[in-house]
Amino acid sequence: MSKEKRVAEAIKTVVSTMMDRVMNNVLINDPFIKEAHHSSKPLYAALVPDEIFKGSHFERRFVTPFGGVWEKLAQVVAIEAHGNCSLGHSIYGTVGSESLRRIQEVLNRLEHNPKGQLRVKPNWKEELDYILKGGGKPIPVSVTCDIFIYNKETNTKYAFEIKAPLPNSDQTKVSKEKMLKLLAMNPKQVDYAYYALAYNPYGKKKDYKWTFPMRWFNMHEDESVLIGNEFWDLIGGEGTYKTFISEVNKLGKGYRERIYKEFLEIDPPQNFDESPLK
Repeated sequence: MSKEKRVAEAIKTVVSTMMDRVMNNVLINDPFIKEAHHSSKPLYAALVPDEIFKGSHFERRFVTPFGGVWEKLAQVVAIEAHGNCSLGHSIYGTVGSESLRRIQEVLNRLEHNPKGQLRVKPNWKEELDYILKGGGKPIPVSVTCDIFIYNKETNTKYAFEIKAPLPNSDQTKVSKEKMLKLLAMNPKQVDYAYYALAYNPYGKKKDYKWTFPMRWFNMHEDESVLIGNEFWDLIGGEGTYKTFISEVNKLGKGYRERIYKEFLEIDPPQNFDESPLK
């Protein structure tokens, strides 16, 4: 089996396993029971159709398990391409005291706008250069990154903070602090550190508009930011993102039909098999 087929099969396995678990949960273990809903929320039931709450019931049981799917998908893809990938990986090293101070200075300037002054715009290259020149007394530091890849053939180490497409400001700040500390470690512990979004709901990178992470990164130009295809093709090789989209869309048709018929108990609408994921 070729690497491309192994990657496709790995993606299919992760997504289908998660979806099968969700379907089993909403159909067998924890189904929506109309009578229980009427009993616990009679006012809501009197005003709003049951189908609205039935949809919410499914959503809550889908969103939570999906939270860890991005990391699992990245892991199975990266193992095929690089031979190694770990999740929640802790990296230990030392960072100079002045470099640590400069990291906090950079973050504070981005977060707080001095009265009467224009907001500081993020610039990864300038910020990192400034921090690396800090130096100072070595201080032990540990950082736990979402994804760590070590390619033994090229002796290259990658650290990733991977987030859903619309991350909030606080988690982005934490990710940036981690990345700066990782790259400020001396001796060097990683070769690259990236802030990655699993896909781009806006299409092209230049069109990304979600404002919260833009306080911390130039989402269009910072070399440390990977969105959608940039991320998947880096960890899995060229064409991985297309494979990811293709496999999810193939699976989606079957699961959407099941959800309409088995959970919502209605016939699927016309063109239900058209996916918005491109």
